[in-house]
Amino acid sequence: MTAIEFNHVSKQYRLGLVSTGTLSHDLNRWWQTAVLRREDPYLKIGDVNDRSTKANSEYVWALRDIDFKVEQGDVVGIIGKNGAGKSTLLKLLSKVTAPTIGSIKANGRIASLLEVGTGFHGEMTGRENIYLNGAILGMKKKEIDRKIDEIVDFSGCEKYIDTPVKRYSSGMTVRLGFAVAAHLDPEILVVDEVLAVGDAEFQRKAIGKMQDVSKGEGRTVLFVSHNMTAVKSLCKKGVILENGKIKAVGEINGIVSAYLRGDNVLENHKVWKGSIEYEKEGFRLLEIGVKKKNAHYSDLIGMDDDILVEVQYQLTKPFEQFWLGFQLKNEQGNIVFGFRATPEVIPREHNEGHYIQTCIIPGHLLNSGSYSLDLLILGGIGKHIFDIFDIISFSVEQKKRSMGEWMSREPGDLVPLLFFSEKTI
Repeated sequence: MTAIEFNHVSKQYRLGLVSTGTLSHDLNRWWQTAVLRREDPYLKIGDVNDRSTKANSEYVWALRDIDFKVEQGDVVGIIGKNGAGKSTLLKLLSKVTAPTIGSIKANGRIASLLEVGTGFHGEMTGRENIYLNGAILGMKKKEIDRKIDEIVDFSGCEKYIDTPVKRYSSGMTVRLGFAVAAHLDPEILVVDEVLAVGDAEFQRKAIGKMQDVSKGEGRTVLFVSHNMTAVKSLCKKGVILENGKIKAVGEINGIVSAYLRGDNVLENHKVWKGSIEYEKEGFRLLEIGVKKKNAHYSDLIGMDDDILVEVQYQLTKPFEQFWLGFQLKNEQGNIVFGFRATPEVIPREHNEGHYIQTCIIPGHLLNSGSYSLDLLILGGIGKHIFDIFDIISFSVEQKKRSMGEWMSREPGDLVPLLFFSEKTI
């Protein structure tokens, strides 16, 4: 069953303050659409929602042609840069504002937590604001009476519940607001980056509550956050927004990896085949691939699997000293480790020719997740020919073990990380 459906939704705003030109624009719009029965002239213009560029029009499309569905019970993470349109999308869903074009269909009651302190009155106490905020969200007084002890306990603000909210910190305010929204028993829960002001304890509690709401009770959650760890732990699916448009929709791990890398492609890029792009000073990269040992590139790589990195390259001149090095990075872009060939394994002197170097990363070394590989080419001690960043990306899948199953390799028997072969073609 579809819980939320965005049908080609767009939202247009006029830049700047309301000026004397607004009335003329409104009259022109009314004349063109109501009297002459023509298309709204202002829908034909408008800049892309790119906050980093100077505007060339009075109008901007905060959202443009948003079209996707959310099934009941799905937990969807909406990610993107600041100004990408995430908050606007949730405000449209929560009916804070209306779309300029398109329609939104939602099946069920929506509870929204869009900004810290939304719907709270500073002069009223925390207890009074629970009743006020609950009424705004559609709760009846009897329902609030029945749940108020649970709400106060969840918020952790019991000591200050009869103190005016204006004396609360931003963290206490969001605790109270989230507690009310989470206990509304909504069919759809909308949360917009409010957990960022909470402490670690509250974030764990809030994420646990959202997991209970989605998994245990089958309710739908839309979650906006810049905390990718929280997004991955909570969400099943993801949406990347960029400049007001949908860039990608898919499974959350691939979506987060693509967002962190800035990729346009979500699939693992396990094989790269050569071009003149990586040719310099007598070195030409022909091919590089990452795969499970004794398998095909298309096979999934598990945590237990030995991972094979194979590099094919051509030298058009001899090198007295030549090295290949790698850096392996996780999906946050942090270097997990780096390694390179050593003279004990591969001679430093290289003549002209076609070479294949192979490296093995032993199983049980990497956790599950997405990784990218940098290739470093050195033509002498400390002399880089060039570096190739993020040329390969791949994922390591977590293997589900049965009760009592042990690792097949003893801790002391781990294969050392090294280039184990080189051959000339």
